[in-house]
Amino acid sequence: MFVVGTIFRSDWRASYTKALYEIDHNQLPERICAAQREIEVRGRELFHAPGDNVEEEQALRDALYALHALQTCLDLHTN
Repeated sequence: MFVVGTIFRSDWRASYTKALYEIDHNQLPERICAAQREIEVRGRELFHAPGDNVEEEQALRDALYALHALQTCLDLHTN
């Protein structure tokens, strides 16, 4: 989907959602890592993309913050 010169990819959102809803604590670290990688890739894409990408950039920051919080909770739970 094209919106004001920016290509919106949903890959990072799918990975992010999988991490948030993963119930297997053994698979959760892998899901978190995969989502973080997808978010970082999208962030690099947006850095080079023309146009106003503020909303998606904020969504990426929010998602990384949530994944960090999820990882912290997992670390506390497993230690």
